[in-house]
Amino acid sequence: MNQTEKIRKRYNRVSRIYDFLEQPMEIMALKKWRVEVTKELRGKVLGVGVGTGKNIPYYPDDIDITAIDFSEKMLLKAIEKAKQLDKKVELIHMDVQSMEFPDNIFDYVFTTCVFCSVPDPIKGLKEIRRVCKPNGKIIMIEHVRSDKKVFGLLMDIFNPLIVNFYGANINRRTEENIKKVGFANIDVINLTGDIVKKIVIYNEK
Repeated sequence: MNQTEKIRKRYNRVSRIYDFLEQPMEIMALKKWRVEVTKELRGKVLGVGVGTGKNIPYYPDDIDITAIDFSEKMLLKAIEKAKQLDKKVELIHMDVQSMEFPDNIFDYVFTTCVFCSVPDPIKGLKEIRRVCKPNGKIIMIEHVRSDKKVFGLLMDIFNPLIVNFYGANINRRTEENIKKVGFANIDVINLTGDIVKKIVIYNEK
């Protein structure tokens, strides 16, 4: 079984209790950040890693939005949520590492706590760059490895346990990965210390 299948199975496994597990963080900060990010979306939009659909209540009604996830059971939760809220969103079972969309199709791409769990983040970021239009915008809320010596080391130590249970990495170096892909015009705002960041990428091609 490859790494993508392993992570997919873990998210399928926790899908029933995922919202419960994330509730403390949702109350403390995530809900606020979701609201802020979705307010910025315009035109044709791709939401990557829709999960159980936590962003769906905040989607503006005047955008053309498609959202994807590679976990079938998480996606089913999102579909149910969209129906309950009567939100117009195309929800597709798809892996960001290998998307089936044409090049240069989306005005905006956004993620909220997604690239901690993408098995090959470089591959996923390359795909996002491909499907986002030239001069389009990519907005990410992501948690990353701390640059603080002791805290970063602790994140490295505990990461294998978190990955095996949950599927998410707590020590990803997402800013470095973004630069490796070739993105150059990037704004980064620290939201919680140096661990949770808002990253805005201007997709210059």
